[in-house]
Amino acid sequence: MRRQNGGPYHAPRREPGRKVRHSPHPYPYLSPLPPLPMDPVIASIRTELQAHADPDIQKTSRRFFKEEIVCYGMKTAAVIALAKKYWREVKGRDKQEIFALCEELYRSGYMEEAFIVSAWTPLLKDRYEREDIAVFRHWIETYISSWAACDGFCNHTVGTFIDLYPEHVRELKLWTQSGNRWMRRAAAVSLIIPAKRGRFLDDALEIADLLLTDQDDLVQKGYGWLLKEASRQHTDEVFAYVMRNKKAMPRTALRYAIELMPKGLKTGAMKKNW
Repeated sequence: MRRQNGGPYHAPRREPGRKVRHSPHPYPYLSPLPPLPMDPVIASIRTELQAHADPDIQKTSRRFFKEEIVCYGMKTAAVIALAKKYWREVKGRDKQEIFALCEELYRSGYMEEAFIVSAWTPLLKDRYEREDIAVFRHWIETYISSWAACDGFCNHTVGTFIDLYPEHVRELKLWTQSGNRWMRRAAAVSLIIPAKRGRFLDDALEIADLLLTDQDDLVQKGYGWLLKEASRQHTDEVFAYVMRNKKAMPRTALRYAIELMPKGLKTGAMKKNW
């Protein structure tokens, strides 16, 4: 259930001793609200995921993450094929209804279901509206729990959104101050694809500034990756940025940032002259 503005609907809490009043409003003061039946598409997706779950792949997948993850155990290509299959069934629905399906997938906590969201939402790009940034922020802050889910969603969905509505790049800068590591990583990796195309250089450098001394290695890798992609078309500018900041920049971020640079620039950046 969603409000008209697209945000998640939360039933108002009933105060102790307060009587329930009958109201024509579709969401009267009832606590708790009865759960809605599972959408048939969600039920079918989960049935297929469970049927193809592989304990060996599940075990292997967990080795890629320091944090604890929950997964069925499926190869990414198989999950994407499943997402494409069910996209054909849902693409004709209203955008807000598709968003509600995405949130239901996220709620499970399973990585493969998060990957399906990451496959679906970029396909809605022609229907993006400025207000959708609030939905995307909510999902990252509430449901993202691994670098893979973060990057899959932010690279394509949030990155495409920022390309369409560049004034919202300021939102990413606010995320750098979050106590949530995935929000901070999202601030950087959401600009990966635009930066690769030569866009948002000044904003990418500002985000790197805001994250420069972050102690989380996954955040360091995130903004280092952003600088690396920006360096494809702005090598001199990114090199100059690295040289100005290398005394403060964690080694992890620095190595990522210079990865694509010519050997001579790499050598200069890596010299321990501080």
